[in-house]
Amino acid sequence: MRPVDLSAFIERLAQVSGEAILPFFRTQLSVVDKGAAQNGDGRFDPVTEADRAAETAIRRHIKTAFPTHGVLGEEFADDQPDAEYLWVIDPIDGTRAFICGLPVWGTLIGLMRGGDPVMGVMNQPYTGELFFGDCGQALLKGPRGERTLHASRCERLADAHLMTTDPRLFKGVEAAAYARVESEVRLARYGTDCYAFAMLASGQVDLVIEAGLKPYDIVALIPIIEGAGGTITTWDGKSAKDGGRIVAAATEALHKAALEKLNAA
Repeated sequence: MRPVDLSAFIERLAQVSGEAILPFFRTQLSVVDKGAAQNGDGRFDPVTEADRAAETAIRRHIKTAFPTHGVLGEEFADDQPDAEYLWVIDPIDGTRAFICGLPVWGTLIGLMRGGDPVMGVMNQPYTGELFFGDCGQALLKGPRGERTLHASRCERLADAHLMTTDPRLFKGVEAAAYARVESEVRLARYGTDCYAFAMLASGQVDLVIEAGLKPYDIVALIPIIEGAGGTITTWDGKSAKDGGRIVAAATEALHKAALEKLNAA
């Protein structure tokens, strides 16, 4: 059930975050590598001034308007994570694309109520696109107006357009599982992070497979995918809200086919 009184507020949060981010886009940024400290595997994990400025602005607006709501974000400590209403935010999903000047990043703002995702936006302020979903419907608001989003009707891997951020991020058995799916699809493309999920909701992409996601990478996208008629779970068919290994598909039939390949070892 969508808390309708918060739909305008979540769009306001997207606007606020965009205003904080855009002055930094395609400029000479100060970039910090979190990977060395957090991952321990040498993987580059960048954060910029823009990430922190946007999350600070979002948090300020939430706590001013709704002091009893909790916030879980990527860049700062959790605030009241057990609250009935929990905002889950990634100020810039796709920071690598952001620092390269590519407009395929986005701000993810999700709302959970009682532990379940109920509303989310993926905002791309440079292109002026805001993707909104509440599990029952999905909308795109952009330069050409507003329209309802519908996932494609693709049901077969052989017909599917597949996207993932980078196949090199899959490790060990994950890499082999992903390769089994990619070998079956019509087209595979890389490098768009959250934008791939938005394109799935728009009917342009049929399948998205990822691994190693955190809740702030996916909670906002669940209501958009489901609102557009798609299916999104973990690789073992469970709720995607906690992140991990994620597969999103345009139809239940395509989702089932992908799961069978992913778990065929």
